[in-house]
Formats: sequence, structure tokens, C-alpha cells
Amino acid sequence: MIYEIAAITIKPDTHAAFEAAVTQAVPLFRAATGCLSMRLERAIETPDTYHLVIGWSTLENHTVDFRGSAAFQDWRALVGGFFAGPPNVVHFDPVVTGF
Repeated sequence: MIYEIAAITIKPDTHAAFEAAVTQAVPLFRAATGCLSMRLERAIETPDTYHLVIGWSTLENHTVDFRGSAAFQDWRALVGGFFAGPPNVVHFDPVVTGF
């Protein structure tokens, strides 16, 4: 499994609406090929910053299957208007699991 971590900064004073839009998008990820998990985390120190953390079976499940799908277009339509700038997306391969 790999993790996609998207650092997203949203426009001020749109937290509730952004979080509602992400909640609305959960079924898009649940149905996506190879998507194993999905969560949204909000930074405490910088509350306009979020991390979208998605577990994928393979990198290609994200970069090819999901990004090439209608679900990706639906995702962006739901949340794109809240972005203060483009998300910074990085993929991680877990190497140590402590507990």
C-alpha cells in the first residue's frame, strides 16, 4: 500500500463548507479502484491547512485510474472552489510500522 498525502490550503472562513464537501466526496473514493482508506486532517497551528490522506493499493491506482476517472472530476468540482492554491501532493511508501 502507498499513501497519497495532499496538503491543501483553503480560503479563510470556509472550513465547514469544505469539510462538508469532502464528506460528500467519500463515496467517490470508496468506489475508486484500489482505494483502501481516506481521511481528512486539519492542522491545529494553521487551521486553513488540511492533509488529505488516502491509502491506495498501487501508485497507478491514484495517478492513472483515479486521476483519469470521472470521479476525479467530480471530486475537483466539489472541493476545488475552496482551494487557496494548488494542493501539494506527495506519495509515501511505509517503511517502518512501530505499533
